[in-house]
Amino acid sequence: MRSAHLLRAVALAGAFLCGQVLAADAAKPAPSLADFFSNPQFSDAELSPSGKYLAVRLGNKDNKRDMLGVVDLASNAIKVVGNFSDADIGRYEWVNDNRLVFTATDRDLAEGDVRYAPGLFSINRDGSGLRQLAMRNGKAFITSGSSLASRDLLPWHTYLSNQVGAQDSDYIYVLDRNYSSSRELINVNLLRLNTVTGRVSASVPQPGNSFYWMLDHKGEPRLTITRDKAISSVYYREPGTEEWRKLVDNEAYTMRGKFSPLAFGPDGTLYVTSSKGRNFVDVYAYDLKTGKLADKPLVHLDGYDFQGKLLMSQDKLLGIRHLTDADGTTWLDPEMKAIQEKIDQMLPNTANLLSVPTRSVTPWILVTAHADIWPKRLMLYNKDTGKLSMIGESHPAIKPTEMARKVPAEYKSRDGMTIPVWITLPQGEQKNRPMVVLVHGGPWVRGGKWTWDPQAQFLASRGYTVLEPEFRGSTGYGSKLFLAGWKQWGLKMQDDIADATRWAIDKGYADPKRICIAGASYGGYATLMGLIKDPDLYKCGFEWVGVTDINLMYDGSWFYRSDMTDDWKQYGMPRLIGDQVKDADQLKATSPLLQASKITQPLLMAYGGSDERVPLPHGTKFYKAIKDSNPNVEWIEYPEEGHGWKLPKTRIDFWGRVEKFLDKNIGAR
Repeated sequence: MRSAHLLRAVALAGAFLCGQVLAADAAKPAPSLADFFSNPQFSDAELSPSGKYLAVRLGNKDNKRDMLGVVDLASNAIKVVGNFSDADIGRYEWVNDNRLVFTATDRDLAEGDVRYAPGLFSINRDGSGLRQLAMRNGKAFITSGSSLASRDLLPWHTYLSNQVGAQDSDYIYVLDRNYSSSRELINVNLLRLNTVTGRVSASVPQPGNSFYWMLDHKGEPRLTITRDKAISSVYYREPGTEEWRKLVDNEAYTMRGKFSPLAFGPDGTLYVTSSKGRNFVDVYAYDLKTGKLADKPLVHLDGYDFQGKLLMSQDKLLGIRHLTDADGTTWLDPEMKAIQEKIDQMLPNTANLLSVPTRSVTPWILVTAHADIWPKRLMLYNKDTGKLSMIGESHPAIKPTEMARKVPAEYKSRDGMTIPVWITLPQGEQKNRPMVVLVHGGPWVRGGKWTWDPQAQFLASRGYTVLEPEFRGSTGYGSKLFLAGWKQWGLKMQDDIADATRWAIDKGYADPKRICIAGASYGGYATLMGLIKDPDLYKCGFEWVGVTDINLMYDGSWFYRSDMTDDWKQYGMPRLIGDQVKDADQLKATSPLLQASKITQPLLMAYGGSDERVPLPHGTKFYKAIKDSNPNVEWIEYPEEGHGWKLPKTRIDFWGRVEKFLDKNIGAR
């Protein structure tokens, strides 16, 4: 895992910290639970297409509801344009330089208490022209001072697209998601919507059951992906026609195929991601006439699959945003490359991501800065003056001088594979510390990157080293690592986690007698299997919303609600996890539920009563199976929470319990 930017930032930030940490009072209290686990005070901002205005989410101290504000950057005047009396502002985006669309949400409700969809609204940047466009859960949403219920509205299952349109008219494309009676997604319609009148002018025809749409550089639908059983197909539509042409078939659930569409460039070029049969995924131009990929990739990341996006203006491909060990950008535009270098000199200790409006006529650039010790900050950079100005900070109470370094490394598994790993080292003495092995969920995701992570930083602030292995099956590090994890739940995937733990012991990072394993979802499964398979390594474990039996994932929907679809169970799970019939013996041998009595170490378990990904019976069945044989099991249920903790009060309560649990069993202090 190599990155020149990261190594430079670590060196500079280390020098920045050196003289301050040593001078700090050793007895100074650690940051509070609320400092880590409260909602961000400031999370996002978006420049208008021209760059003249800035849309921001604002906190309202009186009723604690988030509002939508617009800043005129010429005068710094701010206008509140979206303000619900009974909800918070959800997603928002610019339609054009005068108009915005936004949704509603409620930050005070967990998943089990939510009874509405987000709805859709539009308004002008001066606060005029408010119009409700879509219902919330079948009912018009009435706010203070509005009387919008008398109009015909789009149904509740209308959602904003994740793609920005041309931003040169009052029209946008929105998604109409069609669900079955069992709430499985059937397909996604694409609708062209006038945000002033609320009228739909067209529903884009589908070549099959579409679930993804891509707009071209002019904001018009040009590509769709359909799904039929185990196959997803990519279709392209020529400008000015209604005919769809199939480009490629891919495997729907295994992330394997010839290529996946990424974006259309300003000149109409289709860019895709592909491994070309090699280990790592790169970005290529795709020739729509010949059906061939370019010989050379647009960008190649040494040791990493491409994850990111293309950065474009109205008429030019400016650069490529990507993730190696840290977020970064490869600029193709010389001016932007020079600006990046200048901002990196001004902010040498952070990864600095620049956002440029597509039709910019101003000198403003939005800068998002973050690091392992520094939560996200948003700033504006003025190209004319060369000055940076702060917009807001996500966690202003967090002081970088009190945070821990997060370091990328590699180790060898017992069968010789090279496995990436992240290690967060507490301040002070870093040898032979009590350690938490934090296993990421998924498991077919990338676990970590060089950024501020509240969970790891909280544990480090309490004196614990934190180890996060990217075990086989993890994505982002090449197909070899990903494919090696197929059907290895509880087997080689588990061995990788144990091998990472022993590596940390051998390096002197961990006290071998004070190690706890932990994780959520798949990480919860790995926690339980770790306590079963490697009782010599782990003195305790804590897990939340963890899978306790693979067969429950297959069979559960008949006696409790689960979001596991029938197609996923038929075409995805048998290949990635294990076939319920052919691999019955393996699933039995790797079931924590069937081996619960083998766990004798202290264990903390927490589940959400409204979880549909890993429903509550995973937890209750396991707790019933273990509580009589193990008196050191703590059970927590948060009835309103789903698959993870949405509410700050839940996060603060849970991690407060974790703190006491760790202090009791492997205590750092």
